[in-house]
Amino acid sequence: METRNDVSSAANDHHDGHHAPGEHDGQGHVGHVHGHIAPRRPTRDQLQHIQGWGADLDRKDRPGVPMERTPPRFINAPESDPVPQEQKVEVLVSTERPGMTPLHGSVQPPSGLSGMIRRGAFKLSENDVRHWLLLILADRVNMVEGIGQDLARGHIPNILGEMGIKAELKHNPAGLVKKVAVGAALVGAAVYLMKRRDEEEEHRRHRHHRSRYR
Repeated sequence: METRNDVSSAANDHHDGHHAPGEHDGQGHVGHVHGHIAPRRPTRDQLQHIQGWGADLDRKDRPGVPMERTPPRFINAPESDPVPQEQKVEVLVSTERPGMTPLHGSVQPPSGLSGMIRRGAFKLSENDVRHWLLLILADRVNMVEGIGQDLARGHIPNILGEMGIKAELKHNPAGLVKKVAVGAALVGAAVYLMKRRDEEEEHRRHRHHRSRYR
């Protein structure tokens, strides 16, 4: 009489006779590994129907091959450091990396209220979350400043188009309505809390005023 272990061994031997453990037999079957079925992995032939699959297997099929060179460009490093870029505008430098880099951006120097916020952010370490929150705030303030500059020049900006509201209204109206509702609820809650705080402050002053003349 065969035991359970004998039956399991015979079954494994039967499967191993067809293909090695963990291997495909070309029909989607896999061998057993330590008594368990190995994960099924499709073969190359089974993946050929996917458009673009295996494009990086052959070097001649890579999109960047015509631009690649052997040996690569700039393989010989220059003997001296590059000439530093002349600093003509204010450039904010991180506290972790003091000193100017040879090349730096100079298109949008800090200016106005957003520039003041950015200067304050760069006084803090990049490890400080306030550094990044102030930079995010500066970006939002700079957006409002840009709208003011456009209006001062006589140009009316297309705010709805630039914010993608027209496209969202056309392709995702339900999502836009949800965003407007959430925004209105937040604004309403903020107005309510501010109004309630003013009323409590007024009530407290009135009560203090009455207590002085009793």
